Parts: sequence; structure tokens; C-alpha cells
Amino acid sequence: MSLLLERLQHWSETKPEHLALQGEDCCVTWQALAEQVDAVAAQILQLGIRRLALRADNRIEWAVIDLAALASGCTLIPVPSFFNAEQVAHLLNDSGADFLLGDWPGAHGEQLDTRLAGFPLWRRSVENPAVLHEGTVKVTYTSGSTGQPKGVCLSVALLESVAVSLLETVPVAQIDRHLMVLPLSTLLENITGLYLPLLAGVTSVILPSAAVGLSGSSQFDPAMFARALAMTTPGSLVLTPALLQALLMLGQHQPELLEPVRFVAVGGSKVSPALLQHAHSAGVPVFEGYGLSECGSVVSFNSMSAHKPGSVGRILPHCQVRIAEDGEIIVAGASMLGYLGAEPAADEIATGDLGYLDAEGFLHIAGRKKNQLITSYGRNISPEWVEAFAQLQPALRQFVVFGDARPYLSAVVFSETPERVPEAIAALNAQLPDYARIGGFVLSEQSLFQIPDLMTANGRPRRERIADLFAESLSDLYDNEEEFHVIL
Repeated sequence: MSLLLERLQHWSETKPEHLALQGEDCCVTWQALAEQVDAVAAQILQLGIRRLALRADNRIEWAVIDLAALASGCTLIPVPSFFNAEQVAHLLNDSGADFLLGDWPGAHGEQLDTRLAGFPLWRRSVENPAVLHEGTVKVTYTSGSTGQPKGVCLSVALLESVAVSLLETVPVAQIDRHLMVLPLSTLLENITGLYLPLLAGVTSVILPSAAVGLSGSSQFDPAMFARALAMTTPGSLVLTPALLQALLMLGQHQPELLEPVRFVAVGGSKVSPALLQHAHSAGVPVFEGYGLSECGSVVSFNSMSAHKPGSVGRILPHCQVRIAEDGEIIVAGASMLGYLGAEPAADEIATGDLGYLDAEGFLHIAGRKKNQLITSYGRNISPEWVEAFAQLQPALRQFVVFGDARPYLSAVVFSETPERVPEAIAALNAQLPDYARIGGFVLSEQSLFQIPDLMTANGRPRRERIADLFAESLSDLYDNEEEFHVIL
């Protein structure tokens, strides 16, 4: 039996009436959760489900299905809610899912009368599915910066090793409940919002995305987020940099919302050290980490006992990191089984990220290897570094830097206050050395999140696609030496 299921059984016996999961309109005790997981696992075995694609919003039943799949030996394939129709079709064809569960508009096979944990169920005919790597319990699909999403095959041993490492790092003794804000289909929240609380015996609060203020991959309602915080009084949260900014803004007007919070993890993209300092100055215990799906999510993390602003923390106990000669971060001891349909993964994972380990063992991220810019003056610049500074400027929330082989850097900007962009860029430039300053910008009248396939779900830009879309206007900046150019 896996460690996760052992702990579930332990809590069901030692504190059966305590809350394991709290939803929008119902709660589940540890004893009830164990019983539900056993019942659903038995259904999965009876139906002969081998690969189950789950497409659903956050809710208690999502967690039940996840644990029941683990108990039954079925491979779970979470389907990100932000995937478009083309990406979903690719996922189904690539994964060889023989059953579909949850929200599946349109015809995708034979709908059964049987429901699984309350979800509708479809049987799908699959011919010659790709061979799963032995031991695959979950296939998580990366949104990627280019190309079709890849299926990352993960073992229970890797997932549990990450959760156990986090258990040694996060102050779980001070936390009575964790509020899930990110989708459960995101591996980070799957581990930190479900597996880690399960190991610790902490209540997980699982609300629909709309109830925490999220809609799709880009729309956010601060009032709903505030309502969720007030209703659930969470001790811990996992946030993206944009959501951390929202939390801090709410705290300025409603400081009582932040009082129960004992630990906030932030990740998904580079975080400005000044933003972290702002959080700590406001009394919010925020800590940055680093990871990737191919390594089972979290690789390094700052903690209350060992943290350094500007770093992504020390390496977690279950893995090791070395830096290649070209500066690429290489991770060992935390490897996926392989991509679905590809060769088994090597013992070491080349992350594609550039960084370094300092004398105290803290990992620092410089940016993506493939994103490195070299100006026409020969300066090497990481666009993520400049973009992190821009996070502190409210008018520059959507800000993507370019300038390879150009005399100065430029940016594509969407702002809800476009009239403030020139002033905000001037303030940004004041914090940067001359070679990294923004010399011109293209102002988009539409949110980059609203233009298909320009941004990943966690807010990382698909740079090549953005460069292609704005190619003419970016070129005009340099050809005409205008201060800025507006896209109509």
C-alpha cells in the first residue's frame, strides 16, 4: 500500500470524525473519505478502467477520484481546464484514455448509466494506445511554451517523495486548513493541496474556481477571493506571483483576512525579490520555490528556518542539483518515468533553466536557457529577470521582454491603465542597469491571456508566438526609433 493510502487509513482510525475535506456546501470526515475512496476504487476495478481522463473543476469528488485511482491501480490523467479543444483532442489521442470522467461537452464515446463519485462517465474505444512506462500512476500534461502538450508519466514513489520532503519543510503544526486556489489538475496544487495535507492530517478546503475568484486562466475577481479567505480562514495557500499581489492588495484594505495565514508558497514564474520583501514587511509569511513536472513538481523551497530573498530555496531532501558548465540546472533523484510514448527518462533531468547554487546551498534562477537574449552590444540578459522587476508596477502586469540582437530591449505590454505605461517603464528603468532598460514598447489593446495560445496557465509567456504576432510592430520600434507603437 502506498504511503498516502496508509496515512488515510491511519487518520480514519485515529481521528475518524475530524474533517479531511471541506467543500462549498459539504464536508467529509477522515473516516468517510476512506470509505468513499474504497467504494470508488472497487467501482474502477469492476469497470475495468485502465486510463481515466478526469476533466472537472475543483471539488471534493476530484480528491476522492484521485485517491481511488491510486488505490485501484488505475492511471489518472488530469485534464487542465484551460486546455483548448485542440489540446484536449491531442491529450485524448496521446494518452489512450479508455474512460472519461467529469465535464465532457460533445460526443466522446459511450456515456454509461453508472456515475463515479457523482461524475458522469464515458467509455471510449481506443486502438493501439501508447505504452505507459511501468509504474505510471499519473500522467500530467505540461502546458509548454511551444508545441503540443507532453504527457509526463509519474510514479507514486516520486509523488510521495516530493510530498514527504515538503512535510519536512512546511510548518504543518501551525496549519489547521489549506485552501486550494490553483486547479487540482495542476500538479503543484495536487501535491501541496491534497497529498501534503493528507500526510499531515490537515483539512483541505476545496472550492470551485469561481468561488476563489478564478475564471478560466486569466480572469480574477478579488472580491470573491476575499470572500473565500473570510469564509475559510486558511492557514496556508499556494499562489502564483499575480495572486500574491492580489492577496497583498486585499490585505491593505482588509488586514483581518491575512491574520490566520501562517504559510504562503509562491511559484510558477520568477518572483521579484521586492514583492517578497513587500509581503514580509506586511507580515505575510511568503516563500518562493522552484520545480517542474518532469521532476514531480517541487525541487527546492525556502522555509521559515532557511530562506534567502532572491533565491528559490535549498534543495529538498529527496533530490540533488548540479549546475552544468553552461549554467543549466540539472536535477537527479527526482525523475519522471518518461514522456508518454517516448524512451524512459534518464536518471538526471536537464531542466532548461539557468541558475547557480550559492555558498550556502541556495538555488538561484536566472531564466530559461532558450530565452536568453544577447543584445547587439554583446550583453547577455534574461528577460525573466527584467519582467520580475516589472511585477511591482501595477501598469505593467502583462509585460514580455524582447531584444535579441537588437541595440536595446523592447516589450509587449497590456495594461488596464495604458496612459500610465510610459511612467511605469521609466520607473522600471530606474531600477535597472543601462543595458537592461526598456527602450521601446508595443502596447496591446487586448489582454495577452485573451489571445489564444500566447500564455501558459501559470502566466508564462509563449515568447515565440508573441514575437510572431507583434513582429511588425516590434520591428517598427527599431526601424523608426519611435518611443512606442500602439496595436489597433
